[in-house]
Amino acid sequence: MRIFVEGVGLLGPGLGSWESGHSCLCGAAGYAPTDARLPQIDILPAAERRRTGAPVKLALAAGLDALAHSRRPPSSLPTVFTSSGGDGQVLHEICETLAGADRQVSPTRFHNSVHNAPAGYWSIATQSREPSTSLCAYDWSFGAGLLEAAAQIVTEHEAALLISFDLPYPAPLHAFRPIHGALGIALLLARERGDQAWASLEVTVSDCATAPTVCADPQLERLRAHNPTGRALPLLAALAAGIEAQISLEYVAQQTLQVKVLPLQLEA
Repeated sequence: MRIFVEGVGLLGPGLGSWESGHSCLCGAAGYAPTDARLPQIDILPAAERRRTGAPVKLALAAGLDALAHSRRPPSSLPTVFTSSGGDGQVLHEICETLAGADRQVSPTRFHNSVHNAPAGYWSIATQSREPSTSLCAYDWSFGAGLLEAAAQIVTEHEAALLISFDLPYPAPLHAFRPIHGALGIALLLARERGDQAWASLEVTVSDCATAPTVCADPQLERLRAHNPTGRALPLLAALAAGIEAQISLEYVAQQTLQVKVLPLQLEA
């Protein structure tokens, strides 16, 4: 499946946005993994803004970053959200409530606990009535999201926005599911090569288990290896460097997702 990249969104440790972070990814600047700063999502109404947790802020900020220079209105885009676990803080708080004497779960916590909560907040923020898919595939969630977005674009939609996000769990859950850093990555993808496209991706599923592509920088590699959304970092590094590359992503059932990156200026 061949699709075109029109925008990239990024928010993570030492990576404030795609514009400020892509030089670290391609090696043009040093990388320092400071804590991610999650912004307020001003396009949400005040009532919903008060209810949002860190995963919603992270996912929406990455999505809006991918659309920063796009002429496509957010309300016109189908979306694919993918995360290996969703809101671990809310899960922790619900478990604490259920383990206590008063077992009444807050309605706000409950509706934030469902896996498609960020997709719901996105539709409210952008006034979108387009279809949305929310996925979870453990450590392979980014690859599953990319494959889903590519399939939808090839078969149904002119374009789609892929948003992947993962955050650490609080203790004691962190000991059993150690995720490092809060990381959100978004890709605005299209079927046709339009004026705003600057790279193409050829996505193929291989039955051969291949070693994943890793990051050259040791700190970025740590983020790649210990945050499921971080599996996308070698792909973003190739896009940031503007080079042709073959990226291998681990996928389910010992399969591999092969992604060929080709900057459009290199095409004959």
